[in-house]
Amino acid sequence: MSRTCQVRARAEANAVYGKSENREDYQNVPRPVAAMARDLPDGHHIPGHHHPRAQLIYGTTGAITVTTGHGVWAVPATRGVWLPAGLTHAMTCAGAVAMRTLYIEPQSAWRLPAGPTVVSVSPLLRELIDEATRLPVAYDPQGRDGRVMELLLLELAPRPVPALHLPAPADPRLADLCAAVRADPGARWDAASAAAHAHLSPRSLHRRFGAATGMSLARWVQQARLVHAVTLLARGTPVTSVATGLGYATPSAFTAMFRRALGTTPSAYFEGT
Repeated sequence: MSRTCQVRARAEANAVYGKSENREDYQNVPRPVAAMARDLPDGHHIPGHHHPRAQLIYGTTGAITVTTGHGVWAVPATRGVWLPAGLTHAMTCAGAVAMRTLYIEPQSAWRLPAGPTVVSVSPLLRELIDEATRLPVAYDPQGRDGRVMELLLLELAPRPVPALHLPAPADPRLADLCAAVRADPGARWDAASAAAHAHLSPRSLHRRFGAATGMSLARWVQQARLVHAVTLLARGTPVTSVATGLGYATPSAFTAMFRRALGTTPSAYFEGT
């Protein structure tokens, strides 16, 4: 056996459920759904890539930040990110992430959005995804395993859910401003300081930013702070430390902002309640 084959054999032996952890092995299979499980460490980054199948990125633990040309999404274990086929995307783990991802042929995903979006992962869908990752790639489509996959596709439907989404502006000056906000979300990003950073007047910044992102600068900054908060909380950072780092006078003030934006407290957000 060649060294390459030996390395691959060891990797497969240590893989979750004994299945391949190479996404390429799930793209050209004669089944509508292919499910892969990977356990990834905190900070693990997967660079930008794309594939012929649509994908649901979902982690049962931690949180995942997904980046596309449309923007950035941050999702805890109660949510997943739906990506249509062919869309270039990158992802980064916050906390240890037990990733359970689905690759779905486009013809079987006609009920799902044509663009990236956040989907709610119900308890039933969570169990179906877990079961799907345990099944062989070449499962029997006419037997029990095929019925599991059929039910999974029926349950995999977008539901209204507050999403942590940062739209990405194409304008280089606005993109640079957004990168600066994400690098230091706790700084004071009022209209004057932001406009100065972008070399625009406050009035021009307001007009251009709204047209490019569909939201106000203040709303975008709040979303950036929430994305940062979710990644820290997923790593086990105490709420007090998160609040202080983002410039809030008290943890209760941060929690109140979190609840207003996402409809729940930080702890409940990760529990899905």
